[in-house]
Amino acid sequence: MSRSILGVPSHWSGRPSRWLAATAVLGIGLSTITPAPAPAAAEPTGLAVAKPTNLATGKPSGHGAAKPSGHGGSAPVVTRAGLDPALVAGRGAAVDFLEQEAEHARTTGTVIGPDRTAYTLPAEASGRSAVRLHPGQYVEFTLPRAANAITVRYSIPDSPDGGGITAPLHVTVNGKGRQTMTLTSEYSWLYNQYPFSNDPDADLLHPDWWITECGCVPAATTPFPTIAKPFRPMHFYDEQRLRLDRTYRAGDRIRLTAPTGSDAAWTVIDLLDSELVGPPRVRLLAANVLAFGADPTGRRDSADAIDRAIAFAKRTRLTVYLPPGTYQVNRHIIVDDVTIEGAGNWYTVVKGRQVALDPPAPDGSVHTGVGFYGRDAADGGSRNVHLSGFAISGDVRERIDTDQVNGIGGAMSDSTIDGLHIQHTKVGIWFDGPMRNVRVTNNIVVDQIADALNFHTGVTDSTVRNNFIRNTGDDALAMWSDRVADARNTFDRNTIQTPTLANGIALYGGTDNTVSNNLIADPVREGSGIQLGSRFGAEPFAGTTRITDNTVVRAGTYELNWNIGLGAIWIYALERDIDADIRVTGDHYLDSTYNAIMLVSEWSVKDLYSIDGVSFADIRVDGTGTSVLSARAAGGASFANVDARNVGAVGVNNCGSFNFPPTGSEFRLTDLGGNDGGGTTGPWLAPWLLPNTITCDDRPPVVPPPPPSRW
Repeated sequence: MSRSILGVPSHWSGRPSRWLAATAVLGIGLSTITPAPAPAAAEPTGLAVAKPTNLATGKPSGHGAAKPSGHGGSAPVVTRAGLDPALVAGRGAAVDFLEQEAEHARTTGTVIGPDRTAYTLPAEASGRSAVRLHPGQYVEFTLPRAANAITVRYSIPDSPDGGGITAPLHVTVNGKGRQTMTLTSEYSWLYNQYPFSNDPDADLLHPDWWITECGCVPAATTPFPTIAKPFRPMHFYDEQRLRLDRTYRAGDRIRLTAPTGSDAAWTVIDLLDSELVGPPRVRLLAANVLAFGADPTGRRDSADAIDRAIAFAKRTRLTVYLPPGTYQVNRHIIVDDVTIEGAGNWYTVVKGRQVALDPPAPDGSVHTGVGFYGRDAADGGSRNVHLSGFAISGDVRERIDTDQVNGIGGAMSDSTIDGLHIQHTKVGIWFDGPMRNVRVTNNIVVDQIADALNFHTGVTDSTVRNNFIRNTGDDALAMWSDRVADARNTFDRNTIQTPTLANGIALYGGTDNTVSNNLIADPVREGSGIQLGSRFGAEPFAGTTRITDNTVVRAGTYELNWNIGLGAIWIYALERDIDADIRVTGDHYLDSTYNAIMLVSEWSVKDLYSIDGVSFADIRVDGTGTSVLSARAAGGASFANVDARNVGAVGVNNCGSFNFPPTGSEFRLTDLGGNDGGGTTGPWLAPWLLPNTITCDDRPPVVPPPPPSRW
């Protein structure tokens, strides 16, 4: 399902349009034209390539350069979301692995980036930089602590027809014990307009939509504009996990080499996570799926055997146990009043193919695939479901929003989802309520075509805590109050990295919800770190919405359709007023590409809907390309103890509703004191800006800030 606003593209991931209205709808003309992307088989253009440097020695390196020498290697640089961990202490998920960015490692390759331009490899890399290897080159990491397992985030080229290729990556430790990872681009590389295509040679999917590249509606333009192919390549990265042959010590050197003769013309390494994985969990008194005919080699389908184990466990009140192995499952496993436990997500993998349905299912799905689903809410939903300690590995390579091909789905009240690893499904966890009291904790959700998790329709009294999320194709975490309000839910202490489209965390309406202590980094396009929106037919915001003690890094992206910059947090009135009690307290907005805070109404309804009742307190803003606050709506907000530094433009860019009345902007600022600091233009909240001085610069020039530092 898709729709458009005044002929402008929009999209739906099980929900109405997410695409924003175009610059034309805002009544503002284009000032720039985005360059056309390069062919898919080659590396995307726009790569801001740093001078090839061996970061261990400071000497030139790169293709054809001398390899680094010596046995000490470079000292390990451990980061969180590409930052010094001290800058994000106490925020985000506590995980078992340590992150090391490739651009800080020893390499004979080339550092690419930093760059935040959409459709480029650096823009989708953690920290906005990575290392490109040609065949024969390597990147070498020094282990910061003992480890027996690694995760490699990488990109390799697509095939000319869009089906992907495979390529080897050699892994050695201290120059010995070579293991080979087989990298693939089968689950990356999307193209074109929503809902995207796997075909790099596809024509425009929606020629009647306005596009930035020509500043026009192609179907209504004579002559028809030339649109370079592939159009808008994106979603470049994937990741793989590897258990090493033994445990290695801190100081040992892990080298990743793109071997000579590889089918990949280049291999980009973004980062390496290293981990000491404990032994598998063993449960002796359980309904062991092997006793019911499950095949741990993955050669035979085990879905029916798992169903038999579930039925037996429910009769006997036992736990279903999935011992170490790979279990092939190509459909939904329906769960209700059952506990299913694996040996740990490094040991137990439930893996399936995507299967076409003929005819389609009643819910509109044209495919099914591996997933654990509660019963539909309309049928009473499921209760007392507890899933833990295994991986779900799907086979979703395209975005079809009617498909139920999610890792976890349905409705599950009074349930827990803990310690799973979910990869290559459409949405990791999509709950369709009404339902209540679910706890989603300690999971890893990566490489999704759409969201990582969505509370859809009347999910209440539930918590999402301490999850790690990377490389989603839509909102990483969302509450969507569609028809029935989500209420009294909490998203707490999660880490979110590199959503390639939309937001890190999004609330679409709802009552008394909380977003707290999260770490959100590197949204790529058409979204922000945190969004609150009256959109998608959502119920209004009500009660008190608390946005508390979050850190948002390298957000405030360029909005493709509006041709303006967003904020690290943005509040968006599209379908109704936002006039609830919204309290943003203790957040840190670091290195924002454009603004730290944006409040905006849709141009077509700018004189109908306003944003009011929002308070900002105890905020730190360290670096903006433009302003601390961009106000493009009627209404008002209050500010107390909002400290800012390294602000690139005027502290408050106040356009209000763009009517520019002589009485001042339609947006009012209330200074409650303690609002200090600013940038080259002076204090960010100077007295002359209050209460509603018009300071509208529609597209202020961007001044990249210095890297964030300790306050």
